[in-house]
Amino acid sequence: MTAGAPGPLVTVTEFTDPACPWAWGSQPVFRLLGRTLGERARWRTVFAILFDEDEDPAPDPDAEARWYEGFIREVTVHTRAPYARRLNWLTRSSWPASRAAKAAEAQGPEVARRVLRRLRESTFAHGVPADTPDGIRAAVQEVPGLDEDRLLRELAAPESRDAVRADWAEARRPLPEVLDLQGPGPHPGRAKETGDHCRYALPTLLFDGPGGRVCVPGWRPLETYLDAVRTAAGERLALDPVQEPPAVALERWRSLTGPELALLCGESTPPPGAVRVETGHGPLWLHPDEPLRALVPGGGPQ
Repeated sequence: MTAGAPGPLVTVTEFTDPACPWAWGSQPVFRLLGRTLGERARWRTVFAILFDEDEDPAPDPDAEARWYEGFIREVTVHTRAPYARRLNWLTRSSWPASRAAKAAEAQGPEVARRVLRRLRESTFAHGVPADTPDGIRAAVQEVPGLDEDRLLRELAAPESRDAVRADWAEARRPLPEVLDLQGPGPHPGRAKETGDHCRYALPTLLFDGPGGRVCVPGWRPLETYLDAVRTAAGERLALDPVQEPPAVALERWRSLTGPELALLCGESTPPPGAVRVETGHGPLWLHPDEPLRALVPGGGPQ
């Protein structure tokens, strides 16, 4: 933002989790929304912790992984997002990846976005959730601009736990209108009961601005979010979606799914030089400088 320019009109708060398939499937729309809003919005990411530490371990981990694998595939009927050919294990806890993504924010928003993207891909493109420090280290290798050693130090520091604990609590103070929501579509976004609490469904976006607060939970099209921005801003903003050529998008985002290529670029053909990574549901296209090994963490559950 240039000197003297007005600040953002709207604050966007995204409640999410690196292991949530609805959040993964929403990435094309959220990427386009962020590009379209540009400096008119400040984007906050709140990690709601889908898999908590106090949950009892599954008596049959492989059966649980197969169940969640099936759930992911049901979600992708609607999102068309890639999924791993096999989910090697179900994320044992959302805390490590959430703490890593939160710690990455200290290195700037672009680095943080790329780290979170790698953490999502570890589960949904490769089936090896980055839910340990070793898995996180493997997943974030050579993220442009990232100081990996600093990230691992800050991931282990109590400050990252405190920050995610605050996110955990914020996600469990949902607005009254989502508690008994009977919305449209396959994922209307009604708040979820989790033990003694209710938390926002994932993903949920809150829009705050001069016009008030608007909550958009669940799976929604781009226009619903744009309307929410206009309401929160208190202005009938002209918000034309910002598409760009595939080569420019791949340079910006470093990886693109098929739905992202279609929505962000209006294209189905990747740019020359894009590296195709096969998944169980369509390809993931990588920037040629992206290291393949960074997206294939080694080792199984510990």
